[in-house]
Amino acid sequence: MIDTIRGGKFLLAASAMALALSVAAGHAQRTQPSDAMLADQGPLLPARQDGDPLLGKQVFRFETFGNEGFWTDAVRLPAGIAAAKVTPMQALQLGLQIDMDAIDPATQARLAEDLRRDPSGRTSALLNDPAVTLALIKANAVIGMAAKGDKVGTSCALCHTMTDAAVFKSSKGGSIGHRLDGLANHDLNLGAIFAAAANTRALYTIAQTQLAANHGKTLGRAPRGLTGNSTEAEFDAYFSNPKYYPVGMFDDTFDGNGDPMHNTPMFRQDLAAPYGSEGTIARLDNFSNLVYTTLFDQTMLTTPGGRAFAHKLAGPAGDELIDTYVKILRDTHVTGYPYVTARAHPRPGSEDAPIGVRVDQAKLLALNAYFVALQAPRGADIDEATFARGRAVFSAAGCASCHNADQGRAVPTTVHPMARIFPGDRPVTLAMRTPPLNPVLNTPGSVFDDKMAVFNASIRGEKRGLAMPLLLDLARKPVFLHDNSVPSLNALFDPTRGKMAPHPFYLADRKQRAYLVAYLKGVDTVRR
Repeated sequence: MIDTIRGGKFLLAASAMALALSVAAGHAQRTQPSDAMLADQGPLLPARQDGDPLLGKQVFRFETFGNEGFWTDAVRLPAGIAAAKVTPMQALQLGLQIDMDAIDPATQARLAEDLRRDPSGRTSALLNDPAVTLALIKANAVIGMAAKGDKVGTSCALCHTMTDAAVFKSSKGGSIGHRLDGLANHDLNLGAIFAAAANTRALYTIAQTQLAANHGKTLGRAPRGLTGNSTEAEFDAYFSNPKYYPVGMFDDTFDGNGDPMHNTPMFRQDLAAPYGSEGTIARLDNFSNLVYTTLFDQTMLTTPGGRAFAHKLAGPAGDELIDTYVKILRDTHVTGYPYVTARAHPRPGSEDAPIGVRVDQAKLLALNAYFVALQAPRGADIDEATFARGRAVFSAAGCASCHNADQGRAVPTTVHPMARIFPGDRPVTLAMRTPPLNPVLNTPGSVFDDKMAVFNASIRGEKRGLAMPLLLDLARKPVFLHDNSVPSLNALFDPTRGKMAPHPFYLADRKQRAYLVAYLKGVDTVRR
């Protein structure tokens, strides 16, 4: 008899320009080689199986698999929002998106009249009423916050959906309009949203911690890590500080390191394998399963399978992390966990079921189909002459030795070693691990490699390094590299960053650099 485990919640998000309903249910597809001029195209990844994209759309937008228990009863996010009297305007200032099609006609009419009188929304009775925020959440109008009866969970759409801002756009990026699934939310202030919760301590495993097993050392942007004895105020101070938890980022690794990475798009995921900035996961549905069974309900890590996985990744530090988490849950009177509904898997510890469980397979495959069918947005409107010059620079500068020139093809599946991507990487060994996992490594004084210290592709026999990203929708992207360390595309290619910096591939000539930047902003899956 297959065991069923209850629990789960919070992350992913993507919006549709056009849903290609021609994706057949059950269709298997293998990652195709790209046209990048590489001697090593990387390994051929496992076949991807796709389900029903219409079901996938609902999964992407509203499915929680039960994680509303985690966010409502453990983290107590709805209670914190209510106690803080968060208004719709304040929610928009945090980068949250509001689906106008989920708002009832009478409220739409009242809001339209408010904005006709004052387009800034500052005097809008609706946008400044905390009761309206709770009503919008209950109506499933706050994108990514999925209402389930009297509880609220989270869905993929939180981080990966924008709106077209047809009704309103705030100065901080939040907007009201029609959903555009698949787009990365670069303005989402998740840290501040987490800090609004009544029990932020329940997010301990994705905070920056300080563990005795690590001799008191901590990895991340904050000078000191949090402990099992840290107060709610100290947790709130960490998450709400943009120096420690920058806007547009999400810490998607339950490793006790402060290593948030920038939100990524979820359109055209048939082009994006392997998954995760460090290439940890080979199959798309396995990536989604890991998100649903760990990140959206971190109490799942207290199960025997969760503990085994934490120990596999971090040894004594992983054991201590989970032991401390159990203590925090006890101290904050969290009961009834885990919450996500998942089934025991016959291959615990595998990529299919890292903590030994898997959520509904049909829904995972449906989500595959939706992620694949979501189309990339068009690039910026760059004139043909400038675009052509930029394309020539892209080729002449050797960019195609790693990246595709044709963005309509799948990225190379190669994981590039850290030494090439970051010549300044001088890691020290923090802990040994059982092969194929490489040792836990960290370069002191840098946060660029913190994401790869514990989680990296060595878990599947690959190297510690970075997977190739999609070079799409770059005109909207405000900062670059996964750690937000580069403020613009122009700065990314400016040699003043230095030879030892991450991604040290430069153009000294300013005109050539400008052409390359224009080209990258204009490229899409059609124009290339």
